[in-house]
Amino acid sequence: MIRHLSLRAYAKINLALDVLGRRADGYHEVRMIMQTVGLYDRIDLVYREQPGITVETNLYYLPVNENNLVYKAAALLMKEFEIPNGVHIRLKKYIPVAAGMAGGSSDAAAVLFGVNKMFGLGLTMEELQQRGAKIGADVPYCVLRGTALCEGIGEKLTPLPPMPRCQVLIAKPAVSVSTKSVYENLHADRLTADQHPDVDGMLEAIRSQDLSGIASRMGNVLELVTVPEHPEIEEIRKLMLETGAMNAMMSGSGPTVFGLFSNPRAAAAAYERMRYGRGTQFARQVYLTSLYNRK
Repeated sequence: MIRHLSLRAYAKINLALDVLGRRADGYHEVRMIMQTVGLYDRIDLVYREQPGITVETNLYYLPVNENNLVYKAAALLMKEFEIPNGVHIRLKKYIPVAAGMAGGSSDAAAVLFGVNKMFGLGLTMEELQQRGAKIGADVPYCVLRGTALCEGIGEKLTPLPPMPRCQVLIAKPAVSVSTKSVYENLHADRLTADQHPDVDGMLEAIRSQDLSGIASRMGNVLELVTVPEHPEIEEIRKLMLETGAMNAMMSGSGPTVFGLFSNPRAAAAAYERMRYGRGTQFARQVYLTSLYNRK
C-alpha cells in the first residue's frame, strides 16, 4: 500500500479548436489538437485508514467537497472498487482557474492516476481515460497528455508525434469565462468555411515537424464568442505578435491567450513586457513555459 503520492497536473493549450455542430444530447462535436505545457498544479494524495475523501486547497474560493473534480475522480474509483479506506487530497493551484487550460480536468486526471496507483487497482491508461470521460470531456486527454487529436466531445483521442520544441508565453486577463456559456452562444451551424481552422493542415505540419506550418494554422472558433465580450484578449494577442510570437490565440473557451516563440530571447523579452510593461494593463497572470510531452 502506497501511503503518499506527489503528482503534477499539467495544463493544456488548444493549437486548433473546431466545433462541428451540436449533438442531440446537448454536447458539441469538436475536432481539436491539444498540447500539454509545462505549467502545472501540485497534488498530494495521502492514504487514510478511515473511509472518506477530504480535500484542501490553497485557493479559498474552490470547493472542497463533491463539487471539486478531484473529489469526483477519487469517489468514482473508490466507489467502483469498494475501497474501505480513505484519501486526503492536497491541491495547490498554479494553473489559472476558469481560463481555458483544463486545470480542473487535469487535476481530476492526476487523481485518477494516483488513486489507481495508491490502491493497486491495475487499470490501464485507456481504462482511466474511459472513466475520466464520466467526469468531464477534457479529462481523457489530460490522462493521455502530450500532443493529440481530440474528437467526439473530446474523448476520442489519437496520439500525435511530439511538437517541435518552442517557448510558450501564457497570459490571462483579469476575467473568468464559463465554458458552458461560450458553447451555448456559439452557433456552429452558421460558421462559414473560412472560420473553421485548418485542422488537417496542422496535422500534416505536426507530422512533418514544421513549427512555422503549425503556427500559421492555429485557430479557435470559440474566439468568435469570447473575444467580443472581452476585448483585452485581442489586445494581449496583438502584443504577443508585436514582441515576436510566431502566432498567438485564445486557448479553449478563454480567456487565456498563448503565443508560440521559436526564439528564447524573444520569448523572455515578451514575458518581461507582458509581466512588467505595457501588458500589465491587460494581463493579470503571466507565465513563460515550454511544451510538455508524454513520458
